[in-house]
Amino acid sequence: MIRLGQFLKLADLVESGGDVKSLLVDGLVRVNDEIETRRGRQLARGDVVAVGEQSARVG
Repeated sequence: MIRLGQFLKLADLVESGGDVKSLLVDGLVRVNDEIETRRGRQLARGDVVAVGEQSARVG
């Protein structure tokens, strides 16, 4: 399992941890088509994370 903030950086959906925080506060991050505001949310295999038009699946 991996935390949302870590995954966003590893999947190149954001450039830095600061970007993660502001995107979450603004409600621009979705996990499985639901808005997520917790940087520490645990992701499971198969979860789909999206920021704007970009998305990545947890493998």
